[in-house]
Amino acid sequence: QVQLVESGGGLVQAGGSLRLSCAASGRTFRGYSMGWFRQAPGKEREFVATITWSGVSTSYADSVKGRFTISRDNAKNTVYLQMNGLKPEDTAVYYCNTPGQTWNWGQGTQVTVSS
Repeated sequence: QVQLVESGGGLVQAGGSLRLSCAASGRTFRGYSMGWFRQAPGKEREFVATITWSGVSTSYADSVKGRFTISRDNAKNTVYLQMNGLKPEDTAVYYCNTPGQTWNWGQGTQVTVSS
């Protein structure tokens, strides 16, 4: 059973930066594209970014393009989300999973951006 563990969230002021990490226990990410998603209070979970297994190809939601960067370290079985220029509307719980949401969701990590 795969367990996804997200970390790195916190409280920052608008314009600040955070780096999120996602690790898996129970198996490796080998061969899988991975993605980040987020869910704001009262809203549906939404796509943020994805990265292919090789790391060569990435894609982003329009709302974060140019501010967020997804990356991965396959040797460490970890996926990252560098978030710069944070805005209050980025406040949400952030989750990782495959783009097809293959595995059970983890607890997520809370990101709160104050204005």
